[in-house]
Amino acid sequence: MLLTSVPTGILEDATAILETGADHLYSRGLAWLLIAIGIYFTIATRGLQIRLFGQMVKAITASRAGAEGGISSFQAFAVGLASRVGTGNIIGVALAIKLGGPGAVFWMWVVATIGMATGFIESTLAQMFKVTSHDGTFRGGPAYYIQRGLGSRAWAVVFAVIITFVFGFAYEAIQANAIAGTLKGTFNISEWHTAVALVLITLPVVFRGIRRVARVTEWMAPLMALVYVILAITVLLLNLSAIPEAFTMIIKGAFGLDQALYGTAGGFFAAAINGIKRGLFSNEAGEGSVPNAAATATVAHPVQQGFIQSFGVFVDTIVVCTSTALIILLSGFYSPQQAERIDPNVLTSQSISEVMGGWTQTLMAIIILVFAYSSLLGNYTYAEVNVDFLCGGAKRWAHIMLRSVILIAAFIGAVASLDFVWNLADIGMGFMAIINIVAIALLGKWALGALRDWEVQDAALRAGEISEIRFIATDNPHLPGALPDDMWAADGAAHAGSAARRAALEETAGGSPGNP
Repeated sequence: MLLTSVPTGILEDATAILETGADHLYSRGLAWLLIAIGIYFTIATRGLQIRLFGQMVKAITASRAGAEGGISSFQAFAVGLASRVGTGNIIGVALAIKLGGPGAVFWMWVVATIGMATGFIESTLAQMFKVTSHDGTFRGGPAYYIQRGLGSRAWAVVFAVIITFVFGFAYEAIQANAIAGTLKGTFNISEWHTAVALVLITLPVVFRGIRRVARVTEWMAPLMALVYVILAITVLLLNLSAIPEAFTMIIKGAFGLDQALYGTAGGFFAAAINGIKRGLFSNEAGEGSVPNAAATATVAHPVQQGFIQSFGVFVDTIVVCTSTALIILLSGFYSPQQAERIDPNVLTSQSISEVMGGWTQTLMAIIILVFAYSSLLGNYTYAEVNVDFLCGGAKRWAHIMLRSVILIAAFIGAVASLDFVWNLADIGMGFMAIINIVAIALLGKWALGALRDWEVQDAALRAGEISEIRFIATDNPHLPGALPDDMWAADGAAHAGSAARRAALEETAGGSPGNP
């Protein structure tokens, strides 16, 4: 007997309580807090999303170099992308459209567009306040910058506990639930069989630690995102004449202008709240999750990783989520009047099948499986970083416990109800975001100072006055003060990897370190 029916009454009551709590949390504060902080940082960075978009793309293409035993900037981006690009982009968008109608997609765009600035700030802060781990990699994120930047151990611990639960259990359960739902809907595979299989394939990866997760997600997440976008483009090309109508549905639905486009929850309010909730879950901007991956990268300037993670928000929502939305709206399979009967687990797959034929259901099942599994692995990284923070450093027993919890979450999530695991995650995500937003609002001046430093150096680089951009925090006139340690000093740990790479390149070129 499945957990979805044992015991049914208690589970339904718990799901209803969680759903009510999540709606109140988002509608009475968090939704507007996210928008406000995004607008503030958009203004403070002078429209970084548009003004420096080319630099974001450049940062991605220039970040594949090795990290001297650490984690490269691209790998950190891939881990962040693995967590972002997952069920939120396929099942999450379908759920948003079911509950909020096509207009929910517009509010996902809003959250993503202004969220690119928020994502830049939080990931840059993660780099500035990171610490060195025992294995040669870096650790950082909101817990670290709350404690080291704001001097509050108590709130740092609260955040670390919440994010460990969310990414060590709740989000893992969501990914497992998506995998089980897809396999059940497409191949009629039992949820119990999926649960056992998930545990078996996840165990050897997570028990090898963050480096193994980074190596797996480095190719898995970008590859599947590319395949999915190609599918979406094909659907668009086959329905070019209907694209204007799809965008009209999105705009009208966003402002409640057409009752025929309401979701099952009804109207403008439902479109806004469901779009914001699912948008935040998908792109994670402001939530405080991606900075945990951003901090692990070896970069010469904190802003570089800020650019990369900001670009990740764009890829996640503006590219991948929009692709899903257009697939659903153009297929002819979706109808707002029949939204009550929609199964979000298979809506996107069925929509593609309607346009391109039944064979695509198998391909979509594979894509969803890879998305969800890569997210499951990426989520583990965030949880481990915060477990290390709570334990005062890496502890083998703590890692074993966390990895065991993740395996348990994968099993339970595969057999639990969709509504229960999504509402549980929404509650945890909401509290995480509130703490993180307050923290980055107070610490934003540090990231803005780092951005000014980068812009001055970029101008000097273009003028031929310097040969590379490096962040030196010591006596930096653009910063509001001194960082808590010498991580970003000229000879600090942050520059150790880049210094070694420069020396190796000089030797290869026939010179010696430090000489032309």
